[in-house]
Amino acid sequence: MRLWTLHPRFLDTKGLTAVWREGLLARKVLRGETRGYTRHPQLIRFRAHPDPLAAIDAYLAAILGEARERGYNFDASKIDERAAAAPIRETTGQLGYEWLHLLDKLRRRAPDRFNDLHGQHPAPHPLFVLEDGDVQDWEIR
Repeated sequence: MRLWTLHPRFLDTKGLTAVWREGLLARKVLRGETRGYTRHPQLIRFRAHPDPLAAIDAYLAAILGEARERGYNFDASKIDERAAAAPIRETTGQLGYEWLHLLDKLRRRAPDRFNDLHGQHPAPHPLFVLEDGDVQDWEIR
């Protein structure tokens, strides 16, 4: 499971589809509707949010918005796309780590996308507000 800190505009088709699917799984976990993934480290920052369900829906709403921009047909009925959530603080180190991780994936599976992004600076998903700091301890490296 990877719930990217990166803005969804950077993801390729496979990445955008995967984060939608994995976000929906995270939503089920946060709602107590699954037995698996309950201790997955990607969920730590959502569980720490004052309203975890609103946070995951706000996260997924931005993914849905990007999908619509690209002409994809993700099922909006699976989330509350009007959910409002306070921003989640995230570190510049975490964003940078994910950026390099994404570029490495794109280098192998989508070289054209890699070439488009190489040299750009990463931006966070709209739910996240950056502060200086290292890669999170929960990140699996």
